[in-house]
Amino acid sequence: MITSLEVTPISPDRYELGEGPLWDSARQRLLWVDILAGQVLAGRLDPFEVTDTWSFDDFATAVAVAADGSLLVAEREILTRVDPDGRRSQVARVLAAGCGSRLNDGAVDPSGRFVVGSMALDDRTGQEVLVRLENGGCTTLDSDLTLSNGLAWTPDGSGLYSIDSVARRVRVRDYPGGDRHDLLEITGGLPDGMCLDSDGNLWIAVHGAGRVECRSPGGTLFGVIELDTPQPTSVAFAGPDLDVLVITTATEGMSAAGLAAHPDSGRIFTARVGATGLPTPYWNPAL
Repeated sequence: MITSLEVTPISPDRYELGEGPLWDSARQRLLWVDILAGQVLAGRLDPFEVTDTWSFDDFATAVAVAADGSLLVAEREILTRVDPDGRRSQVARVLAAGCGSRLNDGAVDPSGRFVVGSMALDDRTGQEVLVRLENGGCTTLDSDLTLSNGLAWTPDGSGLYSIDSVARRVRVRDYPGGDRHDLLEITGGLPDGMCLDSDGNLWIAVHGAGRVECRSPGGTLFGVIELDTPQPTSVAFAGPDLDVLVITTATEGMSAAGLAAHPDSGRIFTARVGATGLPTPYWNPAL
């Protein structure tokens, strides 16, 4: 079992709510978001350098990339396309205006369709959605979630893992259609972002617990990566060989004393974990 690894903070900047890392292999760049700052960022991994930033008026909760480099950005309630020349256009409205929820984590499925979930901005519970963008609209996969979060597909694309954070559940279903069932419950923190390695193992950021868990496809705990920051948010395999685990973290809600005790909070970390990831599918705007 993995019990400790060397985990290195690589970003000089700290992000209030760093999230959603993904590796764009065609351009050899890392993409991620700072949700509360309304920013999508891109940069080199080694040596680390931010090369591009796109700013939005409100939240920027998730990002996907197309083969031509166009971005799909989840904002508060809508999905926006950003062309390589900078032009922006609305792709879809996912949530009703002023509904009291916002979009949250999203990812591209093996067919090139974008899947994204929502979270409440008030005390409502059990009303959040997970939807798939297709055929010019949105197909609802779930409508009873507490806080839709990490998404990952099995290596053969036949299964979808999804996280419902407040319920502390990691769930699995046949994909593209199939009934979901609970795979496991996370204790001591909230499951947040997630990715799979090429063997089908799950890597799960546990927010509030300062750790990343590695689980088998059936949910057995293989190992734990401990971080000197309480709020890891998401994970992705990156680099030319997809053998670097990237971990985003946050400072949201931390006190001055907490930040002093954990000065690397909000930074991006990397770790060599002896595993390789799966290539990130490109978003297909034609679907």
